[in-house]
Amino acid sequence: MYGPAELLRDFVNTHEIEGDNDELASPAELAVWLREHGLISDADRAVDDDWALAVNLRQGLRSALRHHLSRGPVPRSSAPELEAALAALPMRVTLADGTPRPEPLATGATRGLGLLAAAVLEAHAAGDWPRLKVCAEDTCQWAFIDSSKNRSRSWCSMRTCGNRTKTRAYRARRRHDP
Repeated sequence: MYGPAELLRDFVNTHEIEGDNDELASPAELAVWLREHGLISDADRAVDDDWALAVNLRQGLRSALRHHLSRGPVPRSSAPELEAALAALPMRVTLADGTPRPEPLATGATRGLGLLAAAVLEAHAAGDWPRLKVCAEDTCQWAFIDSSKNRSRSWCSMRTCGNRTKTRAYRARRRHDP
């Protein structure tokens, strides 16, 4: 099943930090991504303002997910891009099917970004928001959903990033041993 947490993870992962690869390098690429994820129609296009808003939303989400590693609340001051992006995406609450849901007020690509913002609320309501994290490896920061029982996962992959971090720590200890 593909839910709001997976959607947010995939959106954050459109920018790969380690290789500096960006799937959303232009408004046209943003529109393609939003279309492929069912957030806009085939007729909708993105403009420069939509693209800038998407980049801020993505960076803000990455900053917020960094705080989930420590299991602490996300301080407002830590993700100013997220606060600015969310403020630019007005919503209303609807009672479709008797369930309160956030509904973006914008149209086109901005509406698609509003649906991403609504996914934050939906992931929180489902209990998945705190499980969304970014890899603790500074050079990676790949978003993942922590499915561990005690929510203690720190790396996107123990095989790569976890191993890298532990190997660096081991080597540093060995350098300082007499």
